[in-house]
Amino acid sequence: MYQRVGAIAYKKDLTNTRALCEVLGNPHHKFKSVHVGGTNGKGSSSHMLAAILQSAGYKTGLYTSPHLKSFTERIRINGKEIAEAYVVSWVNRMQPVLERVKPSFFETTVAMAFDYFATEQVDVAVIEVGLGGRLDSTNVISPVVSLITNIGFDHMDMLGDTLDKIAFEKAGIIKQNTPAVIGKHHGETDEVFKHKAAQQQAPVFFAEDEYYAEGPVNCLSLYKNKNVLFTGINLSLKGAYQKKNIPGVMKTIDVLREQGFQISDEAIIQGLEKTTELTGLKGRWQTISEKPLVICDTAHNEDGIREVVQLIAQQPFSRLFIVLGMVADKQHDKILQLLPRQAHYIFCEANIPRALPAEQLAQKASMHGLTGEVVKNVNEALAHARSLAHIDDFIFIGGSTFVVAELNEL
Repeated sequence: MYQRVGAIAYKKDLTNTRALCEVLGNPHHKFKSVHVGGTNGKGSSSHMLAAILQSAGYKTGLYTSPHLKSFTERIRINGKEIAEAYVVSWVNRMQPVLERVKPSFFETTVAMAFDYFATEQVDVAVIEVGLGGRLDSTNVISPVVSLITNIGFDHMDMLGDTLDKIAFEKAGIIKQNTPAVIGKHHGETDEVFKHKAAQQQAPVFFAEDEYYAEGPVNCLSLYKNKNVLFTGINLSLKGAYQKKNIPGVMKTIDVLREQGFQISDEAIIQGLEKTTELTGLKGRWQTISEKPLVICDTAHNEDGIREVVQLIAQQPFSRLFIVLGMVADKQHDKILQLLPRQAHYIFCEANIPRALPAEQLAQKASMHGLTGEVVKNVNEALAHARSLAHIDDFIFIGGSTFVVAELNEL
């Protein structure tokens, strides 16, 4: 399971997924789908798209990864998680096939999601790429539109060590004659997407050519072709970085409308303002408690942490405490050099084999002028931060999806 052990669990091949889907009668051909990839923002964008489609009256499937608290978070219809009993019965029914094919955890989960969506007859499903794109298990689908949010450095051991190599893997979700939306321009990756789209005779759109968002996330103005489209939107997903995700979401909605989806402006606004309520997304600049203010975020790579650091800097506080844990297979130095030196750090580790031991993290951090103490258990680390903090202080918890996942209060 990649979530626990990392690269050793990643299978660069679609054979197993295709074999499972074949046994199930190719369920992914029985519903329309939207495919969402990218380095950062693909989870938030997937949830926003699902919330908008739900608000427009469509029975909407949503497949995302990883989960934070329960496996069932990965597979939802209209925001409701797949029932545990369904998971158990599906695995029991498929056990002989699973033992023969020997798929990975992720391959099995993808097949389960597709079968569930087909059985429940969803109108459309939003499918988030797990890792990369070209060889990701989800890439057996034939979507009506593909969205690639952005390209940054993450999972370089598997996707390549340059942005154009990573973009090549992400561009693998661009399909024949199928519109592709690219969230952001980048000098090193634009040509990769244009070349892939030309090969596939696929229309390609760069969302930020048309859309941009301004203002605080609780009173957002959205512009299309420099004209005001909406004002006063109170985004459900907090964090200023969501403004970078919205252009891609909006352009994807444009493409869906052109394909006959009936999506009103009211449905768009409701989807953006009630994303967490409609789909249950957690861990994106989420407030855990107040006095002192405690916020967590699942950002875990260089670009994501850079956004989070900007948000921390915008918070009013007397003192800053950061509860920090990371996994072993990240570029620690590039992330640590971004973090604020004035904070008091409490280094912890998630209870997974991939976790970087807290003592090692503390040692690495000290080389970047970050000081504090080690409290291994995530919840004990947060409790310790609270014991040190006053009501006008600020506590941030992050560095890894899996640190956030272990928070009892999430």
